[in-house]
Amino acid sequence: MNLTHHFLIAMPSMADTNFARTLTYIAEHNEGGALGVIVNRPIDMSLATLFDRVDMALDNERYAQQPVYFGGPVQTDRGFVLHRPAGEWSATLKVNEQVGLTSSKDILQAMTVEGFDLDVLVTLGYAGWDAGQLEQELAENAWLTAPADLGIVFDLPAEERLAAAMQLLGVDFANLSESAGHA
Repeated sequence: MNLTHHFLIAMPSMADTNFARTLTYIAEHNEGGALGVIVNRPIDMSLATLFDRVDMALDNERYAQQPVYFGGPVQTDRGFVLHRPAGEWSATLKVNEQVGLTSSKDILQAMTVEGFDLDVLVTLGYAGWDAGQLEQELAENAWLTAPADLGIVFDLPAEERLAAAMQLLGVDFANLSESAGHA
């Protein structure tokens, strides 16, 4: 099962505090492992502040007040931009024609230009799994999966994304049991 362009929904029993109550977008999943970004955990930093820290001015009002997100526990000092459409950037993992995950500075530079109009979600860090690790976690009922709906990522407030992804499966998060296999 390939989970590229899928959501991982953390089960209530998730013990890892990095992933408790998270919605993760999987940008790549293959025999070598998986890579994604958490899309519902904003940190206390705006894009304008992040741009200041990398010595760039962000005057584009569409983006300046957007929050930066905790994307996962790997490389938390690096920025990753989940965006649609995929476009052509220096270092982009092209998920499909609609969406890409870019780690190069050229997309940040483009965001400073008035009229730039991509949907973006900027994270510090990402979530990564070694070969077979995600499959093992799925077997242990750590995650639910659902095909990704980019409207949830780009059109809903962060606090509504997890519940909206659960609705894709027809499940209410509040009704999930804390322990797998018990009603």
